[in-house]
Amino acid sequence: MRANFAEGRSGGMTMGNRDEEEKGFVVKDRRFSAEKQEEKASKPSKEEEKKEETRETSREEVNFPEIDFTNFLLSLSTSALIQLGEVPDPVSKETSKQLPLAKQTIDLIGMLKEKTKGNLTPDEEKLIEFLLYDLRMRFVKASK
Repeated sequence: MRANFAEGRSGGMTMGNRDEEEKGFVVKDRRFSAEKQEEKASKPSKEEEKKEETRETSREEVNFPEIDFTNFLLSLSTSALIQLGEVPDPVSKETSKQLPLAKQTIDLIGMLKEKTKGNLTPDEEKLIEFLLYDLRMRFVKASK
């Protein structure tokens, strides 16, 4: 093997092999990428903040109510009340009337009443009757 002399970091000559001499070096201009990295490091984006909040929420144990027919009916009726403009939307905190959507939700509850006839407990039957009556009266009032 033949030894070659190459200039080291200290400026002096060092002994190296032929492979090191043939590799050469690569020049990378990092001016623009360094500026972008500094900007990213200096302030976290809103997306990153939202992702962190989502991670924290997903780590917490959320206690949802038991899933049963009664809670399902109450969920649908709450949606109808929001659509009738009687309850503010939980997301936007605003009230708005969406009567066609409210009618569809009320009709959905009515369909559930017909399809579950004979399979409900007395309490569930009373609840669905009350909800349908109440929501239909509110719909008529909101339609005027």
